Amino acid sequence: MEYYKSPVVYAVKHKDENIRALSRSGGIFTALSDYILKKSGTVYGCVLNEKFEAVHIRAVNSEQRDLMRGSKYIQSNLLDTYSRVKQDLDNDIWVLFSGTSCQVAGLISFLGKEYEKLLTVDIICHGVPSNKVWHDYIKWNEKKCDSRCKSVDFRNKKDYGWNSHVETLLFENGKQVDSQIFKNLFYGHEILRPSCYKCPYKSVIHPANISIGDYWGIDNACPGFNDNKGVSLVLINNDSGKEWFENVVQDINCKPCRIEDSMQTPLKSPFNAPDDRDKFWTDYREKTFDYIAKKYGTITFMTRVKENYPWKKVILQGLL
Repeated sequence: MEYYKSPVVYAVKHKDENIRALSRSGGIFTALSDYILKKSGTVYGCVLNEKFEAVHIRAVNSEQRDLMRGSKYIQSNLLDTYSRVKQDLDNDIWVLFSGTSCQVAGLISFLGKEYEKLLTVDIICHGVPSNKVWHDYIKWNEKKCDSRCKSVDFRNKKDYGWNSHVETLLFENGKQVDSQIFKNLFYGHEILRPSCYKCPYKSVIHPANISIGDYWGIDNACPGFNDNKGVSLVLINNDSGKEWFENVVQDINCKPCRIEDSMQTPLKSPFNAPDDRDKFWTDYREKTFDYIAKKYGTITFMTRVKENYPWKKVILQGLL
C-alpha cells in the first residue's frame, strides 16, 4: 500500500454532542467504528479491565465498543488480538483495529498481506509509561483513602473540560481523588519505556490508514472551531484511509487544516530521555511512593509560571 508523503489533515467534531461528551476528544473513533459495526464487523481496541490493566478486546456491538472510549496512559496487553483479527478477516468480516503505531505496524507485519475490509487506526502517541508506576499509584491512593478503587478516568473531561488534564479516581467508600500526579509523572518522561525514546513513528508518517488524537493547537490551526468540548486531529495517510474517512463525513463536522499548523511534538520526534531518569529509578527502588509523588509528581505554581511565561523567568529567579 502506498502512503502519502504528507498526510491530509482534518479537525473533527462529531455532530452528536452526546457522543462527543463521552469521547476523549472529538468523537472520530466512534464515527469510524460505528461504520464498521453497521456492516456487522468487529472493532478491536483498548479498555481498562477490573484490575485497571489496559487490554485489547473484540467488540461486536456499540456497548462493547463504548468501553474503548477514553484515554489509557499505559501500555495495553494485546493478548491474542492479532490472531483474532486475522481469523475475522479470513472469514470475510469487516474489521477496525485501533492501537498505537507500533501495535498497528505489528499487526500489518503479522498479517503479511493487505485486506480490503481492514481499517487500521493508530493513536498519536506521546509514549508508553511503566505499568508498575501506574499500579503503585493506584495502591498509594487506596491506602490514603482506606478503600479499594472502583473506577478511573485518566482525563476527567466532564468536570474539567477538554483542555485540562485531571485524573479522577473513585473509591468504594465514596471518596474521590482528583489529581494531576500521574499526569505529571507521565509528562516528566522519566517513566516512559526506553524504546519510546527511539520510537520510529514519531513523525508525520504513520503505518495506519488513519491517525487520530487530540487536536492540540487547534486555535491556531482552525480559529473558532474549539469549544473546549473536544476536537479530534485526523491524519489521512493513504488512499484507503481517504475512502474510509469519506464514509463517515455525514456524521461529523470537519475542517481541512495544514499539517504545518498541526505539528505536535509526537509528530516531530521522540522525546529525549530526561537527564534525571536514572536518578528517578534509583529513588523509585529506594524511596516510598509518597516521596516519588512529591518530588516528581508535583508541579509548583512557580514552575508552572516559568513554563507558561518564559519571559518572566528572570524576574522569578530574582524572587526565589
